[in-house]
Amino acid sequence: MTLSSGAALTTNSGASRPLVVVLGPTGSGKTDLALSVAEVFDGELVGCDSLQIYRYLDIGTARTPPAERRGIAHHMMDLVDPDRLYTAGDYARDARAVLADISGRGKLPVVAGGTGFYLRALLEGLFAGPQRDEALRERLAAIEKARPSFLHRLLRRMDKPTASRIHPNDSPKLIRAIEVCLLRRKPMSTQFEEGRNRLTGYRALKIGLAPPRAELCRRLDRRLAGMFARGLVDEVRGILAQGFSREVKPLASLGYKEALAVIEGRMQMDEAIAAAQLATRQYAKRQMTWFRREQDVTWLEGFGDDPAVRTTALDLVRHSGT
Repeated sequence: MTLSSGAALTTNSGASRPLVVVLGPTGSGKTDLALSVAEVFDGELVGCDSLQIYRYLDIGTARTPPAERRGIAHHMMDLVDPDRLYTAGDYARDARAVLADISGRGKLPVVAGGTGFYLRALLEGLFAGPQRDEALRERLAAIEKARPSFLHRLLRRMDKPTASRIHPNDSPKLIRAIEVCLLRRKPMSTQFEEGRNRLTGYRALKIGLAPPRAELCRRLDRRLAGMFARGLVDEVRGILAQGFSREVKPLASLGYKEALAVIEGRMQMDEAIAAAQLATRQYAKRQMTWFRREQDVTWLEGFGDDPAVRTTALDLVRHSGT
């Protein structure tokens, strides 16, 4: 295990309250390391995952069962039903309130961050974007349905920096980005820089996990196979049985969409597992690309359950003045 780059401590003017952020790709052991930090430094864990905020999504989100949480309080999980629209702005607002509460009780907030856009919204803030234009959104959705990948090419011409951060198949984000560009008549990336409301009042220590790619892929393959073995398909059946539509956004996410395909007879189980494994490996690669752009991160080359990584991370927190 080696340590690379990044200032160990980011200090805003007037900052006084400590905050630890553990970030990295899916399967890198963020939660395990965050729990270790919280355990040693009397902290509480704050999730930063765009799927774990939904209820009933346990197996496919790798949510830590209550019995394995070491008695440490967990926040920003199980907040809303799967049919509820919950944005990065909602997350930033709610998570900032949680940070203030934890710090106010003299505890250390430890953020476990896998959703890069949510983490950026929390730390850097979001601009006040225009109201949704439903007619425009419907037209854009129709265009994407008729001409797949066209929206990504269009956004690349309008706002290349924003397009580079959105996957070509992520229609909701593409539609919103184009909507913002058109309604405000300027690139979303420019608007974002002009109007952010950064988190202040905290000393933020950001620790990044960068495990070896080959071993990460092996772990992800085992984890996906394990999710299906533990009943991911039945978890989706249970969500549908509660009356939620197959169209709800969480069921279009990795693992869940493949499980849904099994239920609907569009995939065999082995096909679904292989497809979910491939998509998750690709997603982990995109996560690392995103997180490598994050400033002031101290990168640890290993997994969060590696004793050497844990020791180094705890030393970082200790020397940061927490």
